Amino acid sequence: MSSEWIDVTVPLENGMVHWEGDPEVKIYRHFKLGVDGMPCNLTKLEISAHTATHMDAMCHFVPGGAGMDEMPLEATMGPCRVIGMDVENQIMPSDLEGLNLQQGERIIFRTRNTTRSWEMAPAFDKDFVSISEAAGKVLAEAGVMTVGVDYLSIGGFGKDVVEVHQVMLGAGIWVIEGLWLSEVEPGDYDLICLPLKIKGADGAPCRALLKPR
Repeated sequence: MSSEWIDVTVPLENGMVHWEGDPEVKIYRHFKLGVDGMPCNLTKLEISAHTATHMDAMCHFVPGGAGMDEMPLEATMGPCRVIGMDVENQIMPSDLEGLNLQQGERIIFRTRNTTRSWEMAPAFDKDFVSISEAAGKVLAEAGVMTVGVDYLSIGGFGKDVVEVHQVMLGAGIWVIEGLWLSEVEPGDYDLICLPLKIKGADGAPCRALLKPR
């Protein structure tokens, strides 16, 4: 296994996959170098804060919850565990048995989303693997600090999406969504994942890196 940093960020691009109902991704040059005397290029972005690789803040689903600018840096910088989940639908409490979850731990789940859901882009995969509300409660009770997943949401499309966010964000778990884990095997890693510091925001795009320990 390589000891180099692995970029697990999904690149932003026009027309890319996004949660159904969210704004379409638009990226274009507002000014072009050399056109109409412009001395520079200037790119304009029109995206949801929950596009591609991003983080959720507590206030996304929790009234009065912390905004993205309040995230402690230790939530997404330090040792983490990438755990393989061979499930077809939702991660359930039984799937977490024997993992010896630790208080303050950073966990990333690698599922079939890595090899299926992202390959369906730009179509949105409504049948992606998600975390059930019951499993979210197990993670919350264990005191896990950070949870990452390999598609656009911890909650499934039409199943537990509100409930699992309320449980996990309400317990103070920082959530990373939209990781691209095609070059990552289960194991121990160092994590760096820093979201844009947007004051009061319910989420923000981020750049995420993993390095084998």
